[in-house]
Amino acid sequence: MAKDYYSLLGVKKTASEAEIKSAFRKLAKQYHPDTNSNDPTAETRFKEINEAYEVLSDKDKRQTYDRFGTVNPQAAPNQGGSPYTTVDFNDTEFSSIFDSIFGGSGRGKRGSGTTRVQDVPFGGRGAYPVNGSDINQTVQITLQEAFSGTTRRVRRGEESFTATIPRGAATGTKVRLPGKGDSGINGGQAGDLYLNIEVQMGPEYERVGDDLVTDAKIDMFKAMLGGEAEVNTLAGPIKLKIPAGTQSGRRFRVANKGMPNLRDPSFFGDLYVRALITVPEHLTDDQRALVEKLRTSLGYSG
Repeated sequence: MAKDYYSLLGVKKTASEAEIKSAFRKLAKQYHPDTNSNDPTAETRFKEINEAYEVLSDKDKRQTYDRFGTVNPQAAPNQGGSPYTTVDFNDTEFSSIFDSIFGGSGRGKRGSGTTRVQDVPFGGRGAYPVNGSDINQTVQITLQEAFSGTTRRVRRGEESFTATIPRGAATGTKVRLPGKGDSGINGGQAGDLYLNIEVQMGPEYERVGDDLVTDAKIDMFKAMLGGEAEVNTLAGPIKLKIPAGTQSGRRFRVANKGMPNLRDPSFFGDLYVRALITVPEHLTDDQRALVEKLRTSLGYSG
C-alpha cells in the first residue's frame, strides 16, 4: 500500500512549499534519533519523514506522486527514490534545526555544503561534534585575599593550572575559565569552568558591598578627654582621632579604607569604625574612691 506522504508530514494536499518545509523542520527536530535515544520508533519515524519530504519538496516528484500515488509508477510503492533526503545545511532554515539539536554542529563534510542523512549513523552522537559541559566549583578565600586578590591551584583530571581571583571578589562572584570544563566530543568545544567564590569573613569585619564595618575599643578616659586610637584596616593599621566626649556606639567614617571595587579596583569603599568604650574591670579601694569623687564632681548620682 502506498504511503500517504501528506499525512506523514501532517499537511494538506494543497499545502504550499513553505508549509511543507515548515512541517518537515518541526518533525525532523522532534523525531531525530539522536534526541530520542529511548524511543526505538524514532528512527523509523524519522526515515518516513525524510522520505515524504524528499518527494513533496520536489515539484516533479510531487506531481507524479499526486497522479499515481507513487513517484515510480513502474515499481512498488516504496521503490520510488531514496528513503532519505539530502539536506543543504547552508540553508539558514535547515541549519537552525540541526544547530538547535547539536549545538551548532550540523554541518556536512568540509567544502561540500551538504550532508546526506543516510551518511550519518543513527543511535548516537558519534558523528557530530558535541560541546563539553560547563563545570561549577566552589573556592573559599579569606577577606584579606579578596582585598588583595589571590590565586588558587585548580586540578581538573590530569591537568593542573593556576586560577586568578580578582581584587574585590565577594561571596557569589563567579570567575570564568574558558575551555577548562568538560572536554568536547568529536571536535566539539570544551565547556567552561566557573569558580564560585565564598569569602570567609571572620569576626573582625562586617561587609556591606564595598564598605567594611569594624569595632575599636576606646578606654573611658580617651573617650572623655579625646586622643588617638589605633585601628586595623586590611591595608594596615591607622591612627583614628577620637574627639572628647565620644559615646559608645559612635561611628567614624574612614574614607577609601574599605574593599576595592570588583569592576574598578582603583575605587575603594569606606571603613566604618564603631567606638566601644571600655572601663576598668577591677579597682583598688583608692581608685574607687577617686572615681566616686569624679562622679560626684560631674553631677552623677550614685
